[in-house]
Amino acid sequence: MINALPIRLKPNQDLKLSLQEIAVNHHIQAGFILTGLGSLKQATLRFAGQETSECLSGRFEIISLVGTLSTEGIHLHIAIADAQGKVIGGHLQTGCIIYTTAEIVIGTIEGYIFQRTPDAETGYLELEINKL
Repeated sequence: MINALPIRLKPNQDLKLSLQEIAVNHHIQAGFILTGLGSLKQATLRFAGQETSECLSGRFEIISLVGTLSTEGIHLHIAIADAQGKVIGGHLQTGCIIYTTAEIVIGTIEGYIFQRTPDAETGYLELEINKL
């Protein structure tokens, strides 16, 4: 069974830290982002193939937020647009600060747990899906 948890984040909250906290507080074992939009006044992203993050200042619209989350960890990607409509995206990092709002609906799947375990092939903590 899939359930939905609607949330609204407010100005000055850190998007990633808030979502991590929600996963823990709501005991989310297997969650995913159904939809996510809003605005940021600072965006910290890690771009494809890069080891370090880049912090961008300004006002941005959250165009898309996707990924998985659980009490074991989160893996989210975000696409944002600037005042000229230029879109950029990458791996969501701490330091994405809400400007006015973030409206997010988290889906949860009963009977599963999403874990992050070391993957010898990639060298990263990767998604492991287990039935409860």
